[in-house]
Amino acid sequence: MSAPTHTRLHPATRAGAAGRLPWWALALPVLAFSALLALILNPSDAHAAAGEPLITHLFERIQQLTAR
Repeated sequence: MSAPTHTRLHPATRAGAAGRLPWWALALPVLAFSALLALILNPSDAHAAAGEPLITHLFERIQQLTAR
């Protein structure tokens, strides 16, 4: 008489449906970071869009903050 064979069950993996993040799990921190960054920028430095691009102004501001 032979022993019954059983199929081995694979252990549960963490990469299933519960391992995926919803879209807002990334969008909310990005939105919060953007809002806080906008708050720390000096509003008196605001100027018309016809001037320098925003990214140039942002890099200059970061350089000023790190140079201190």
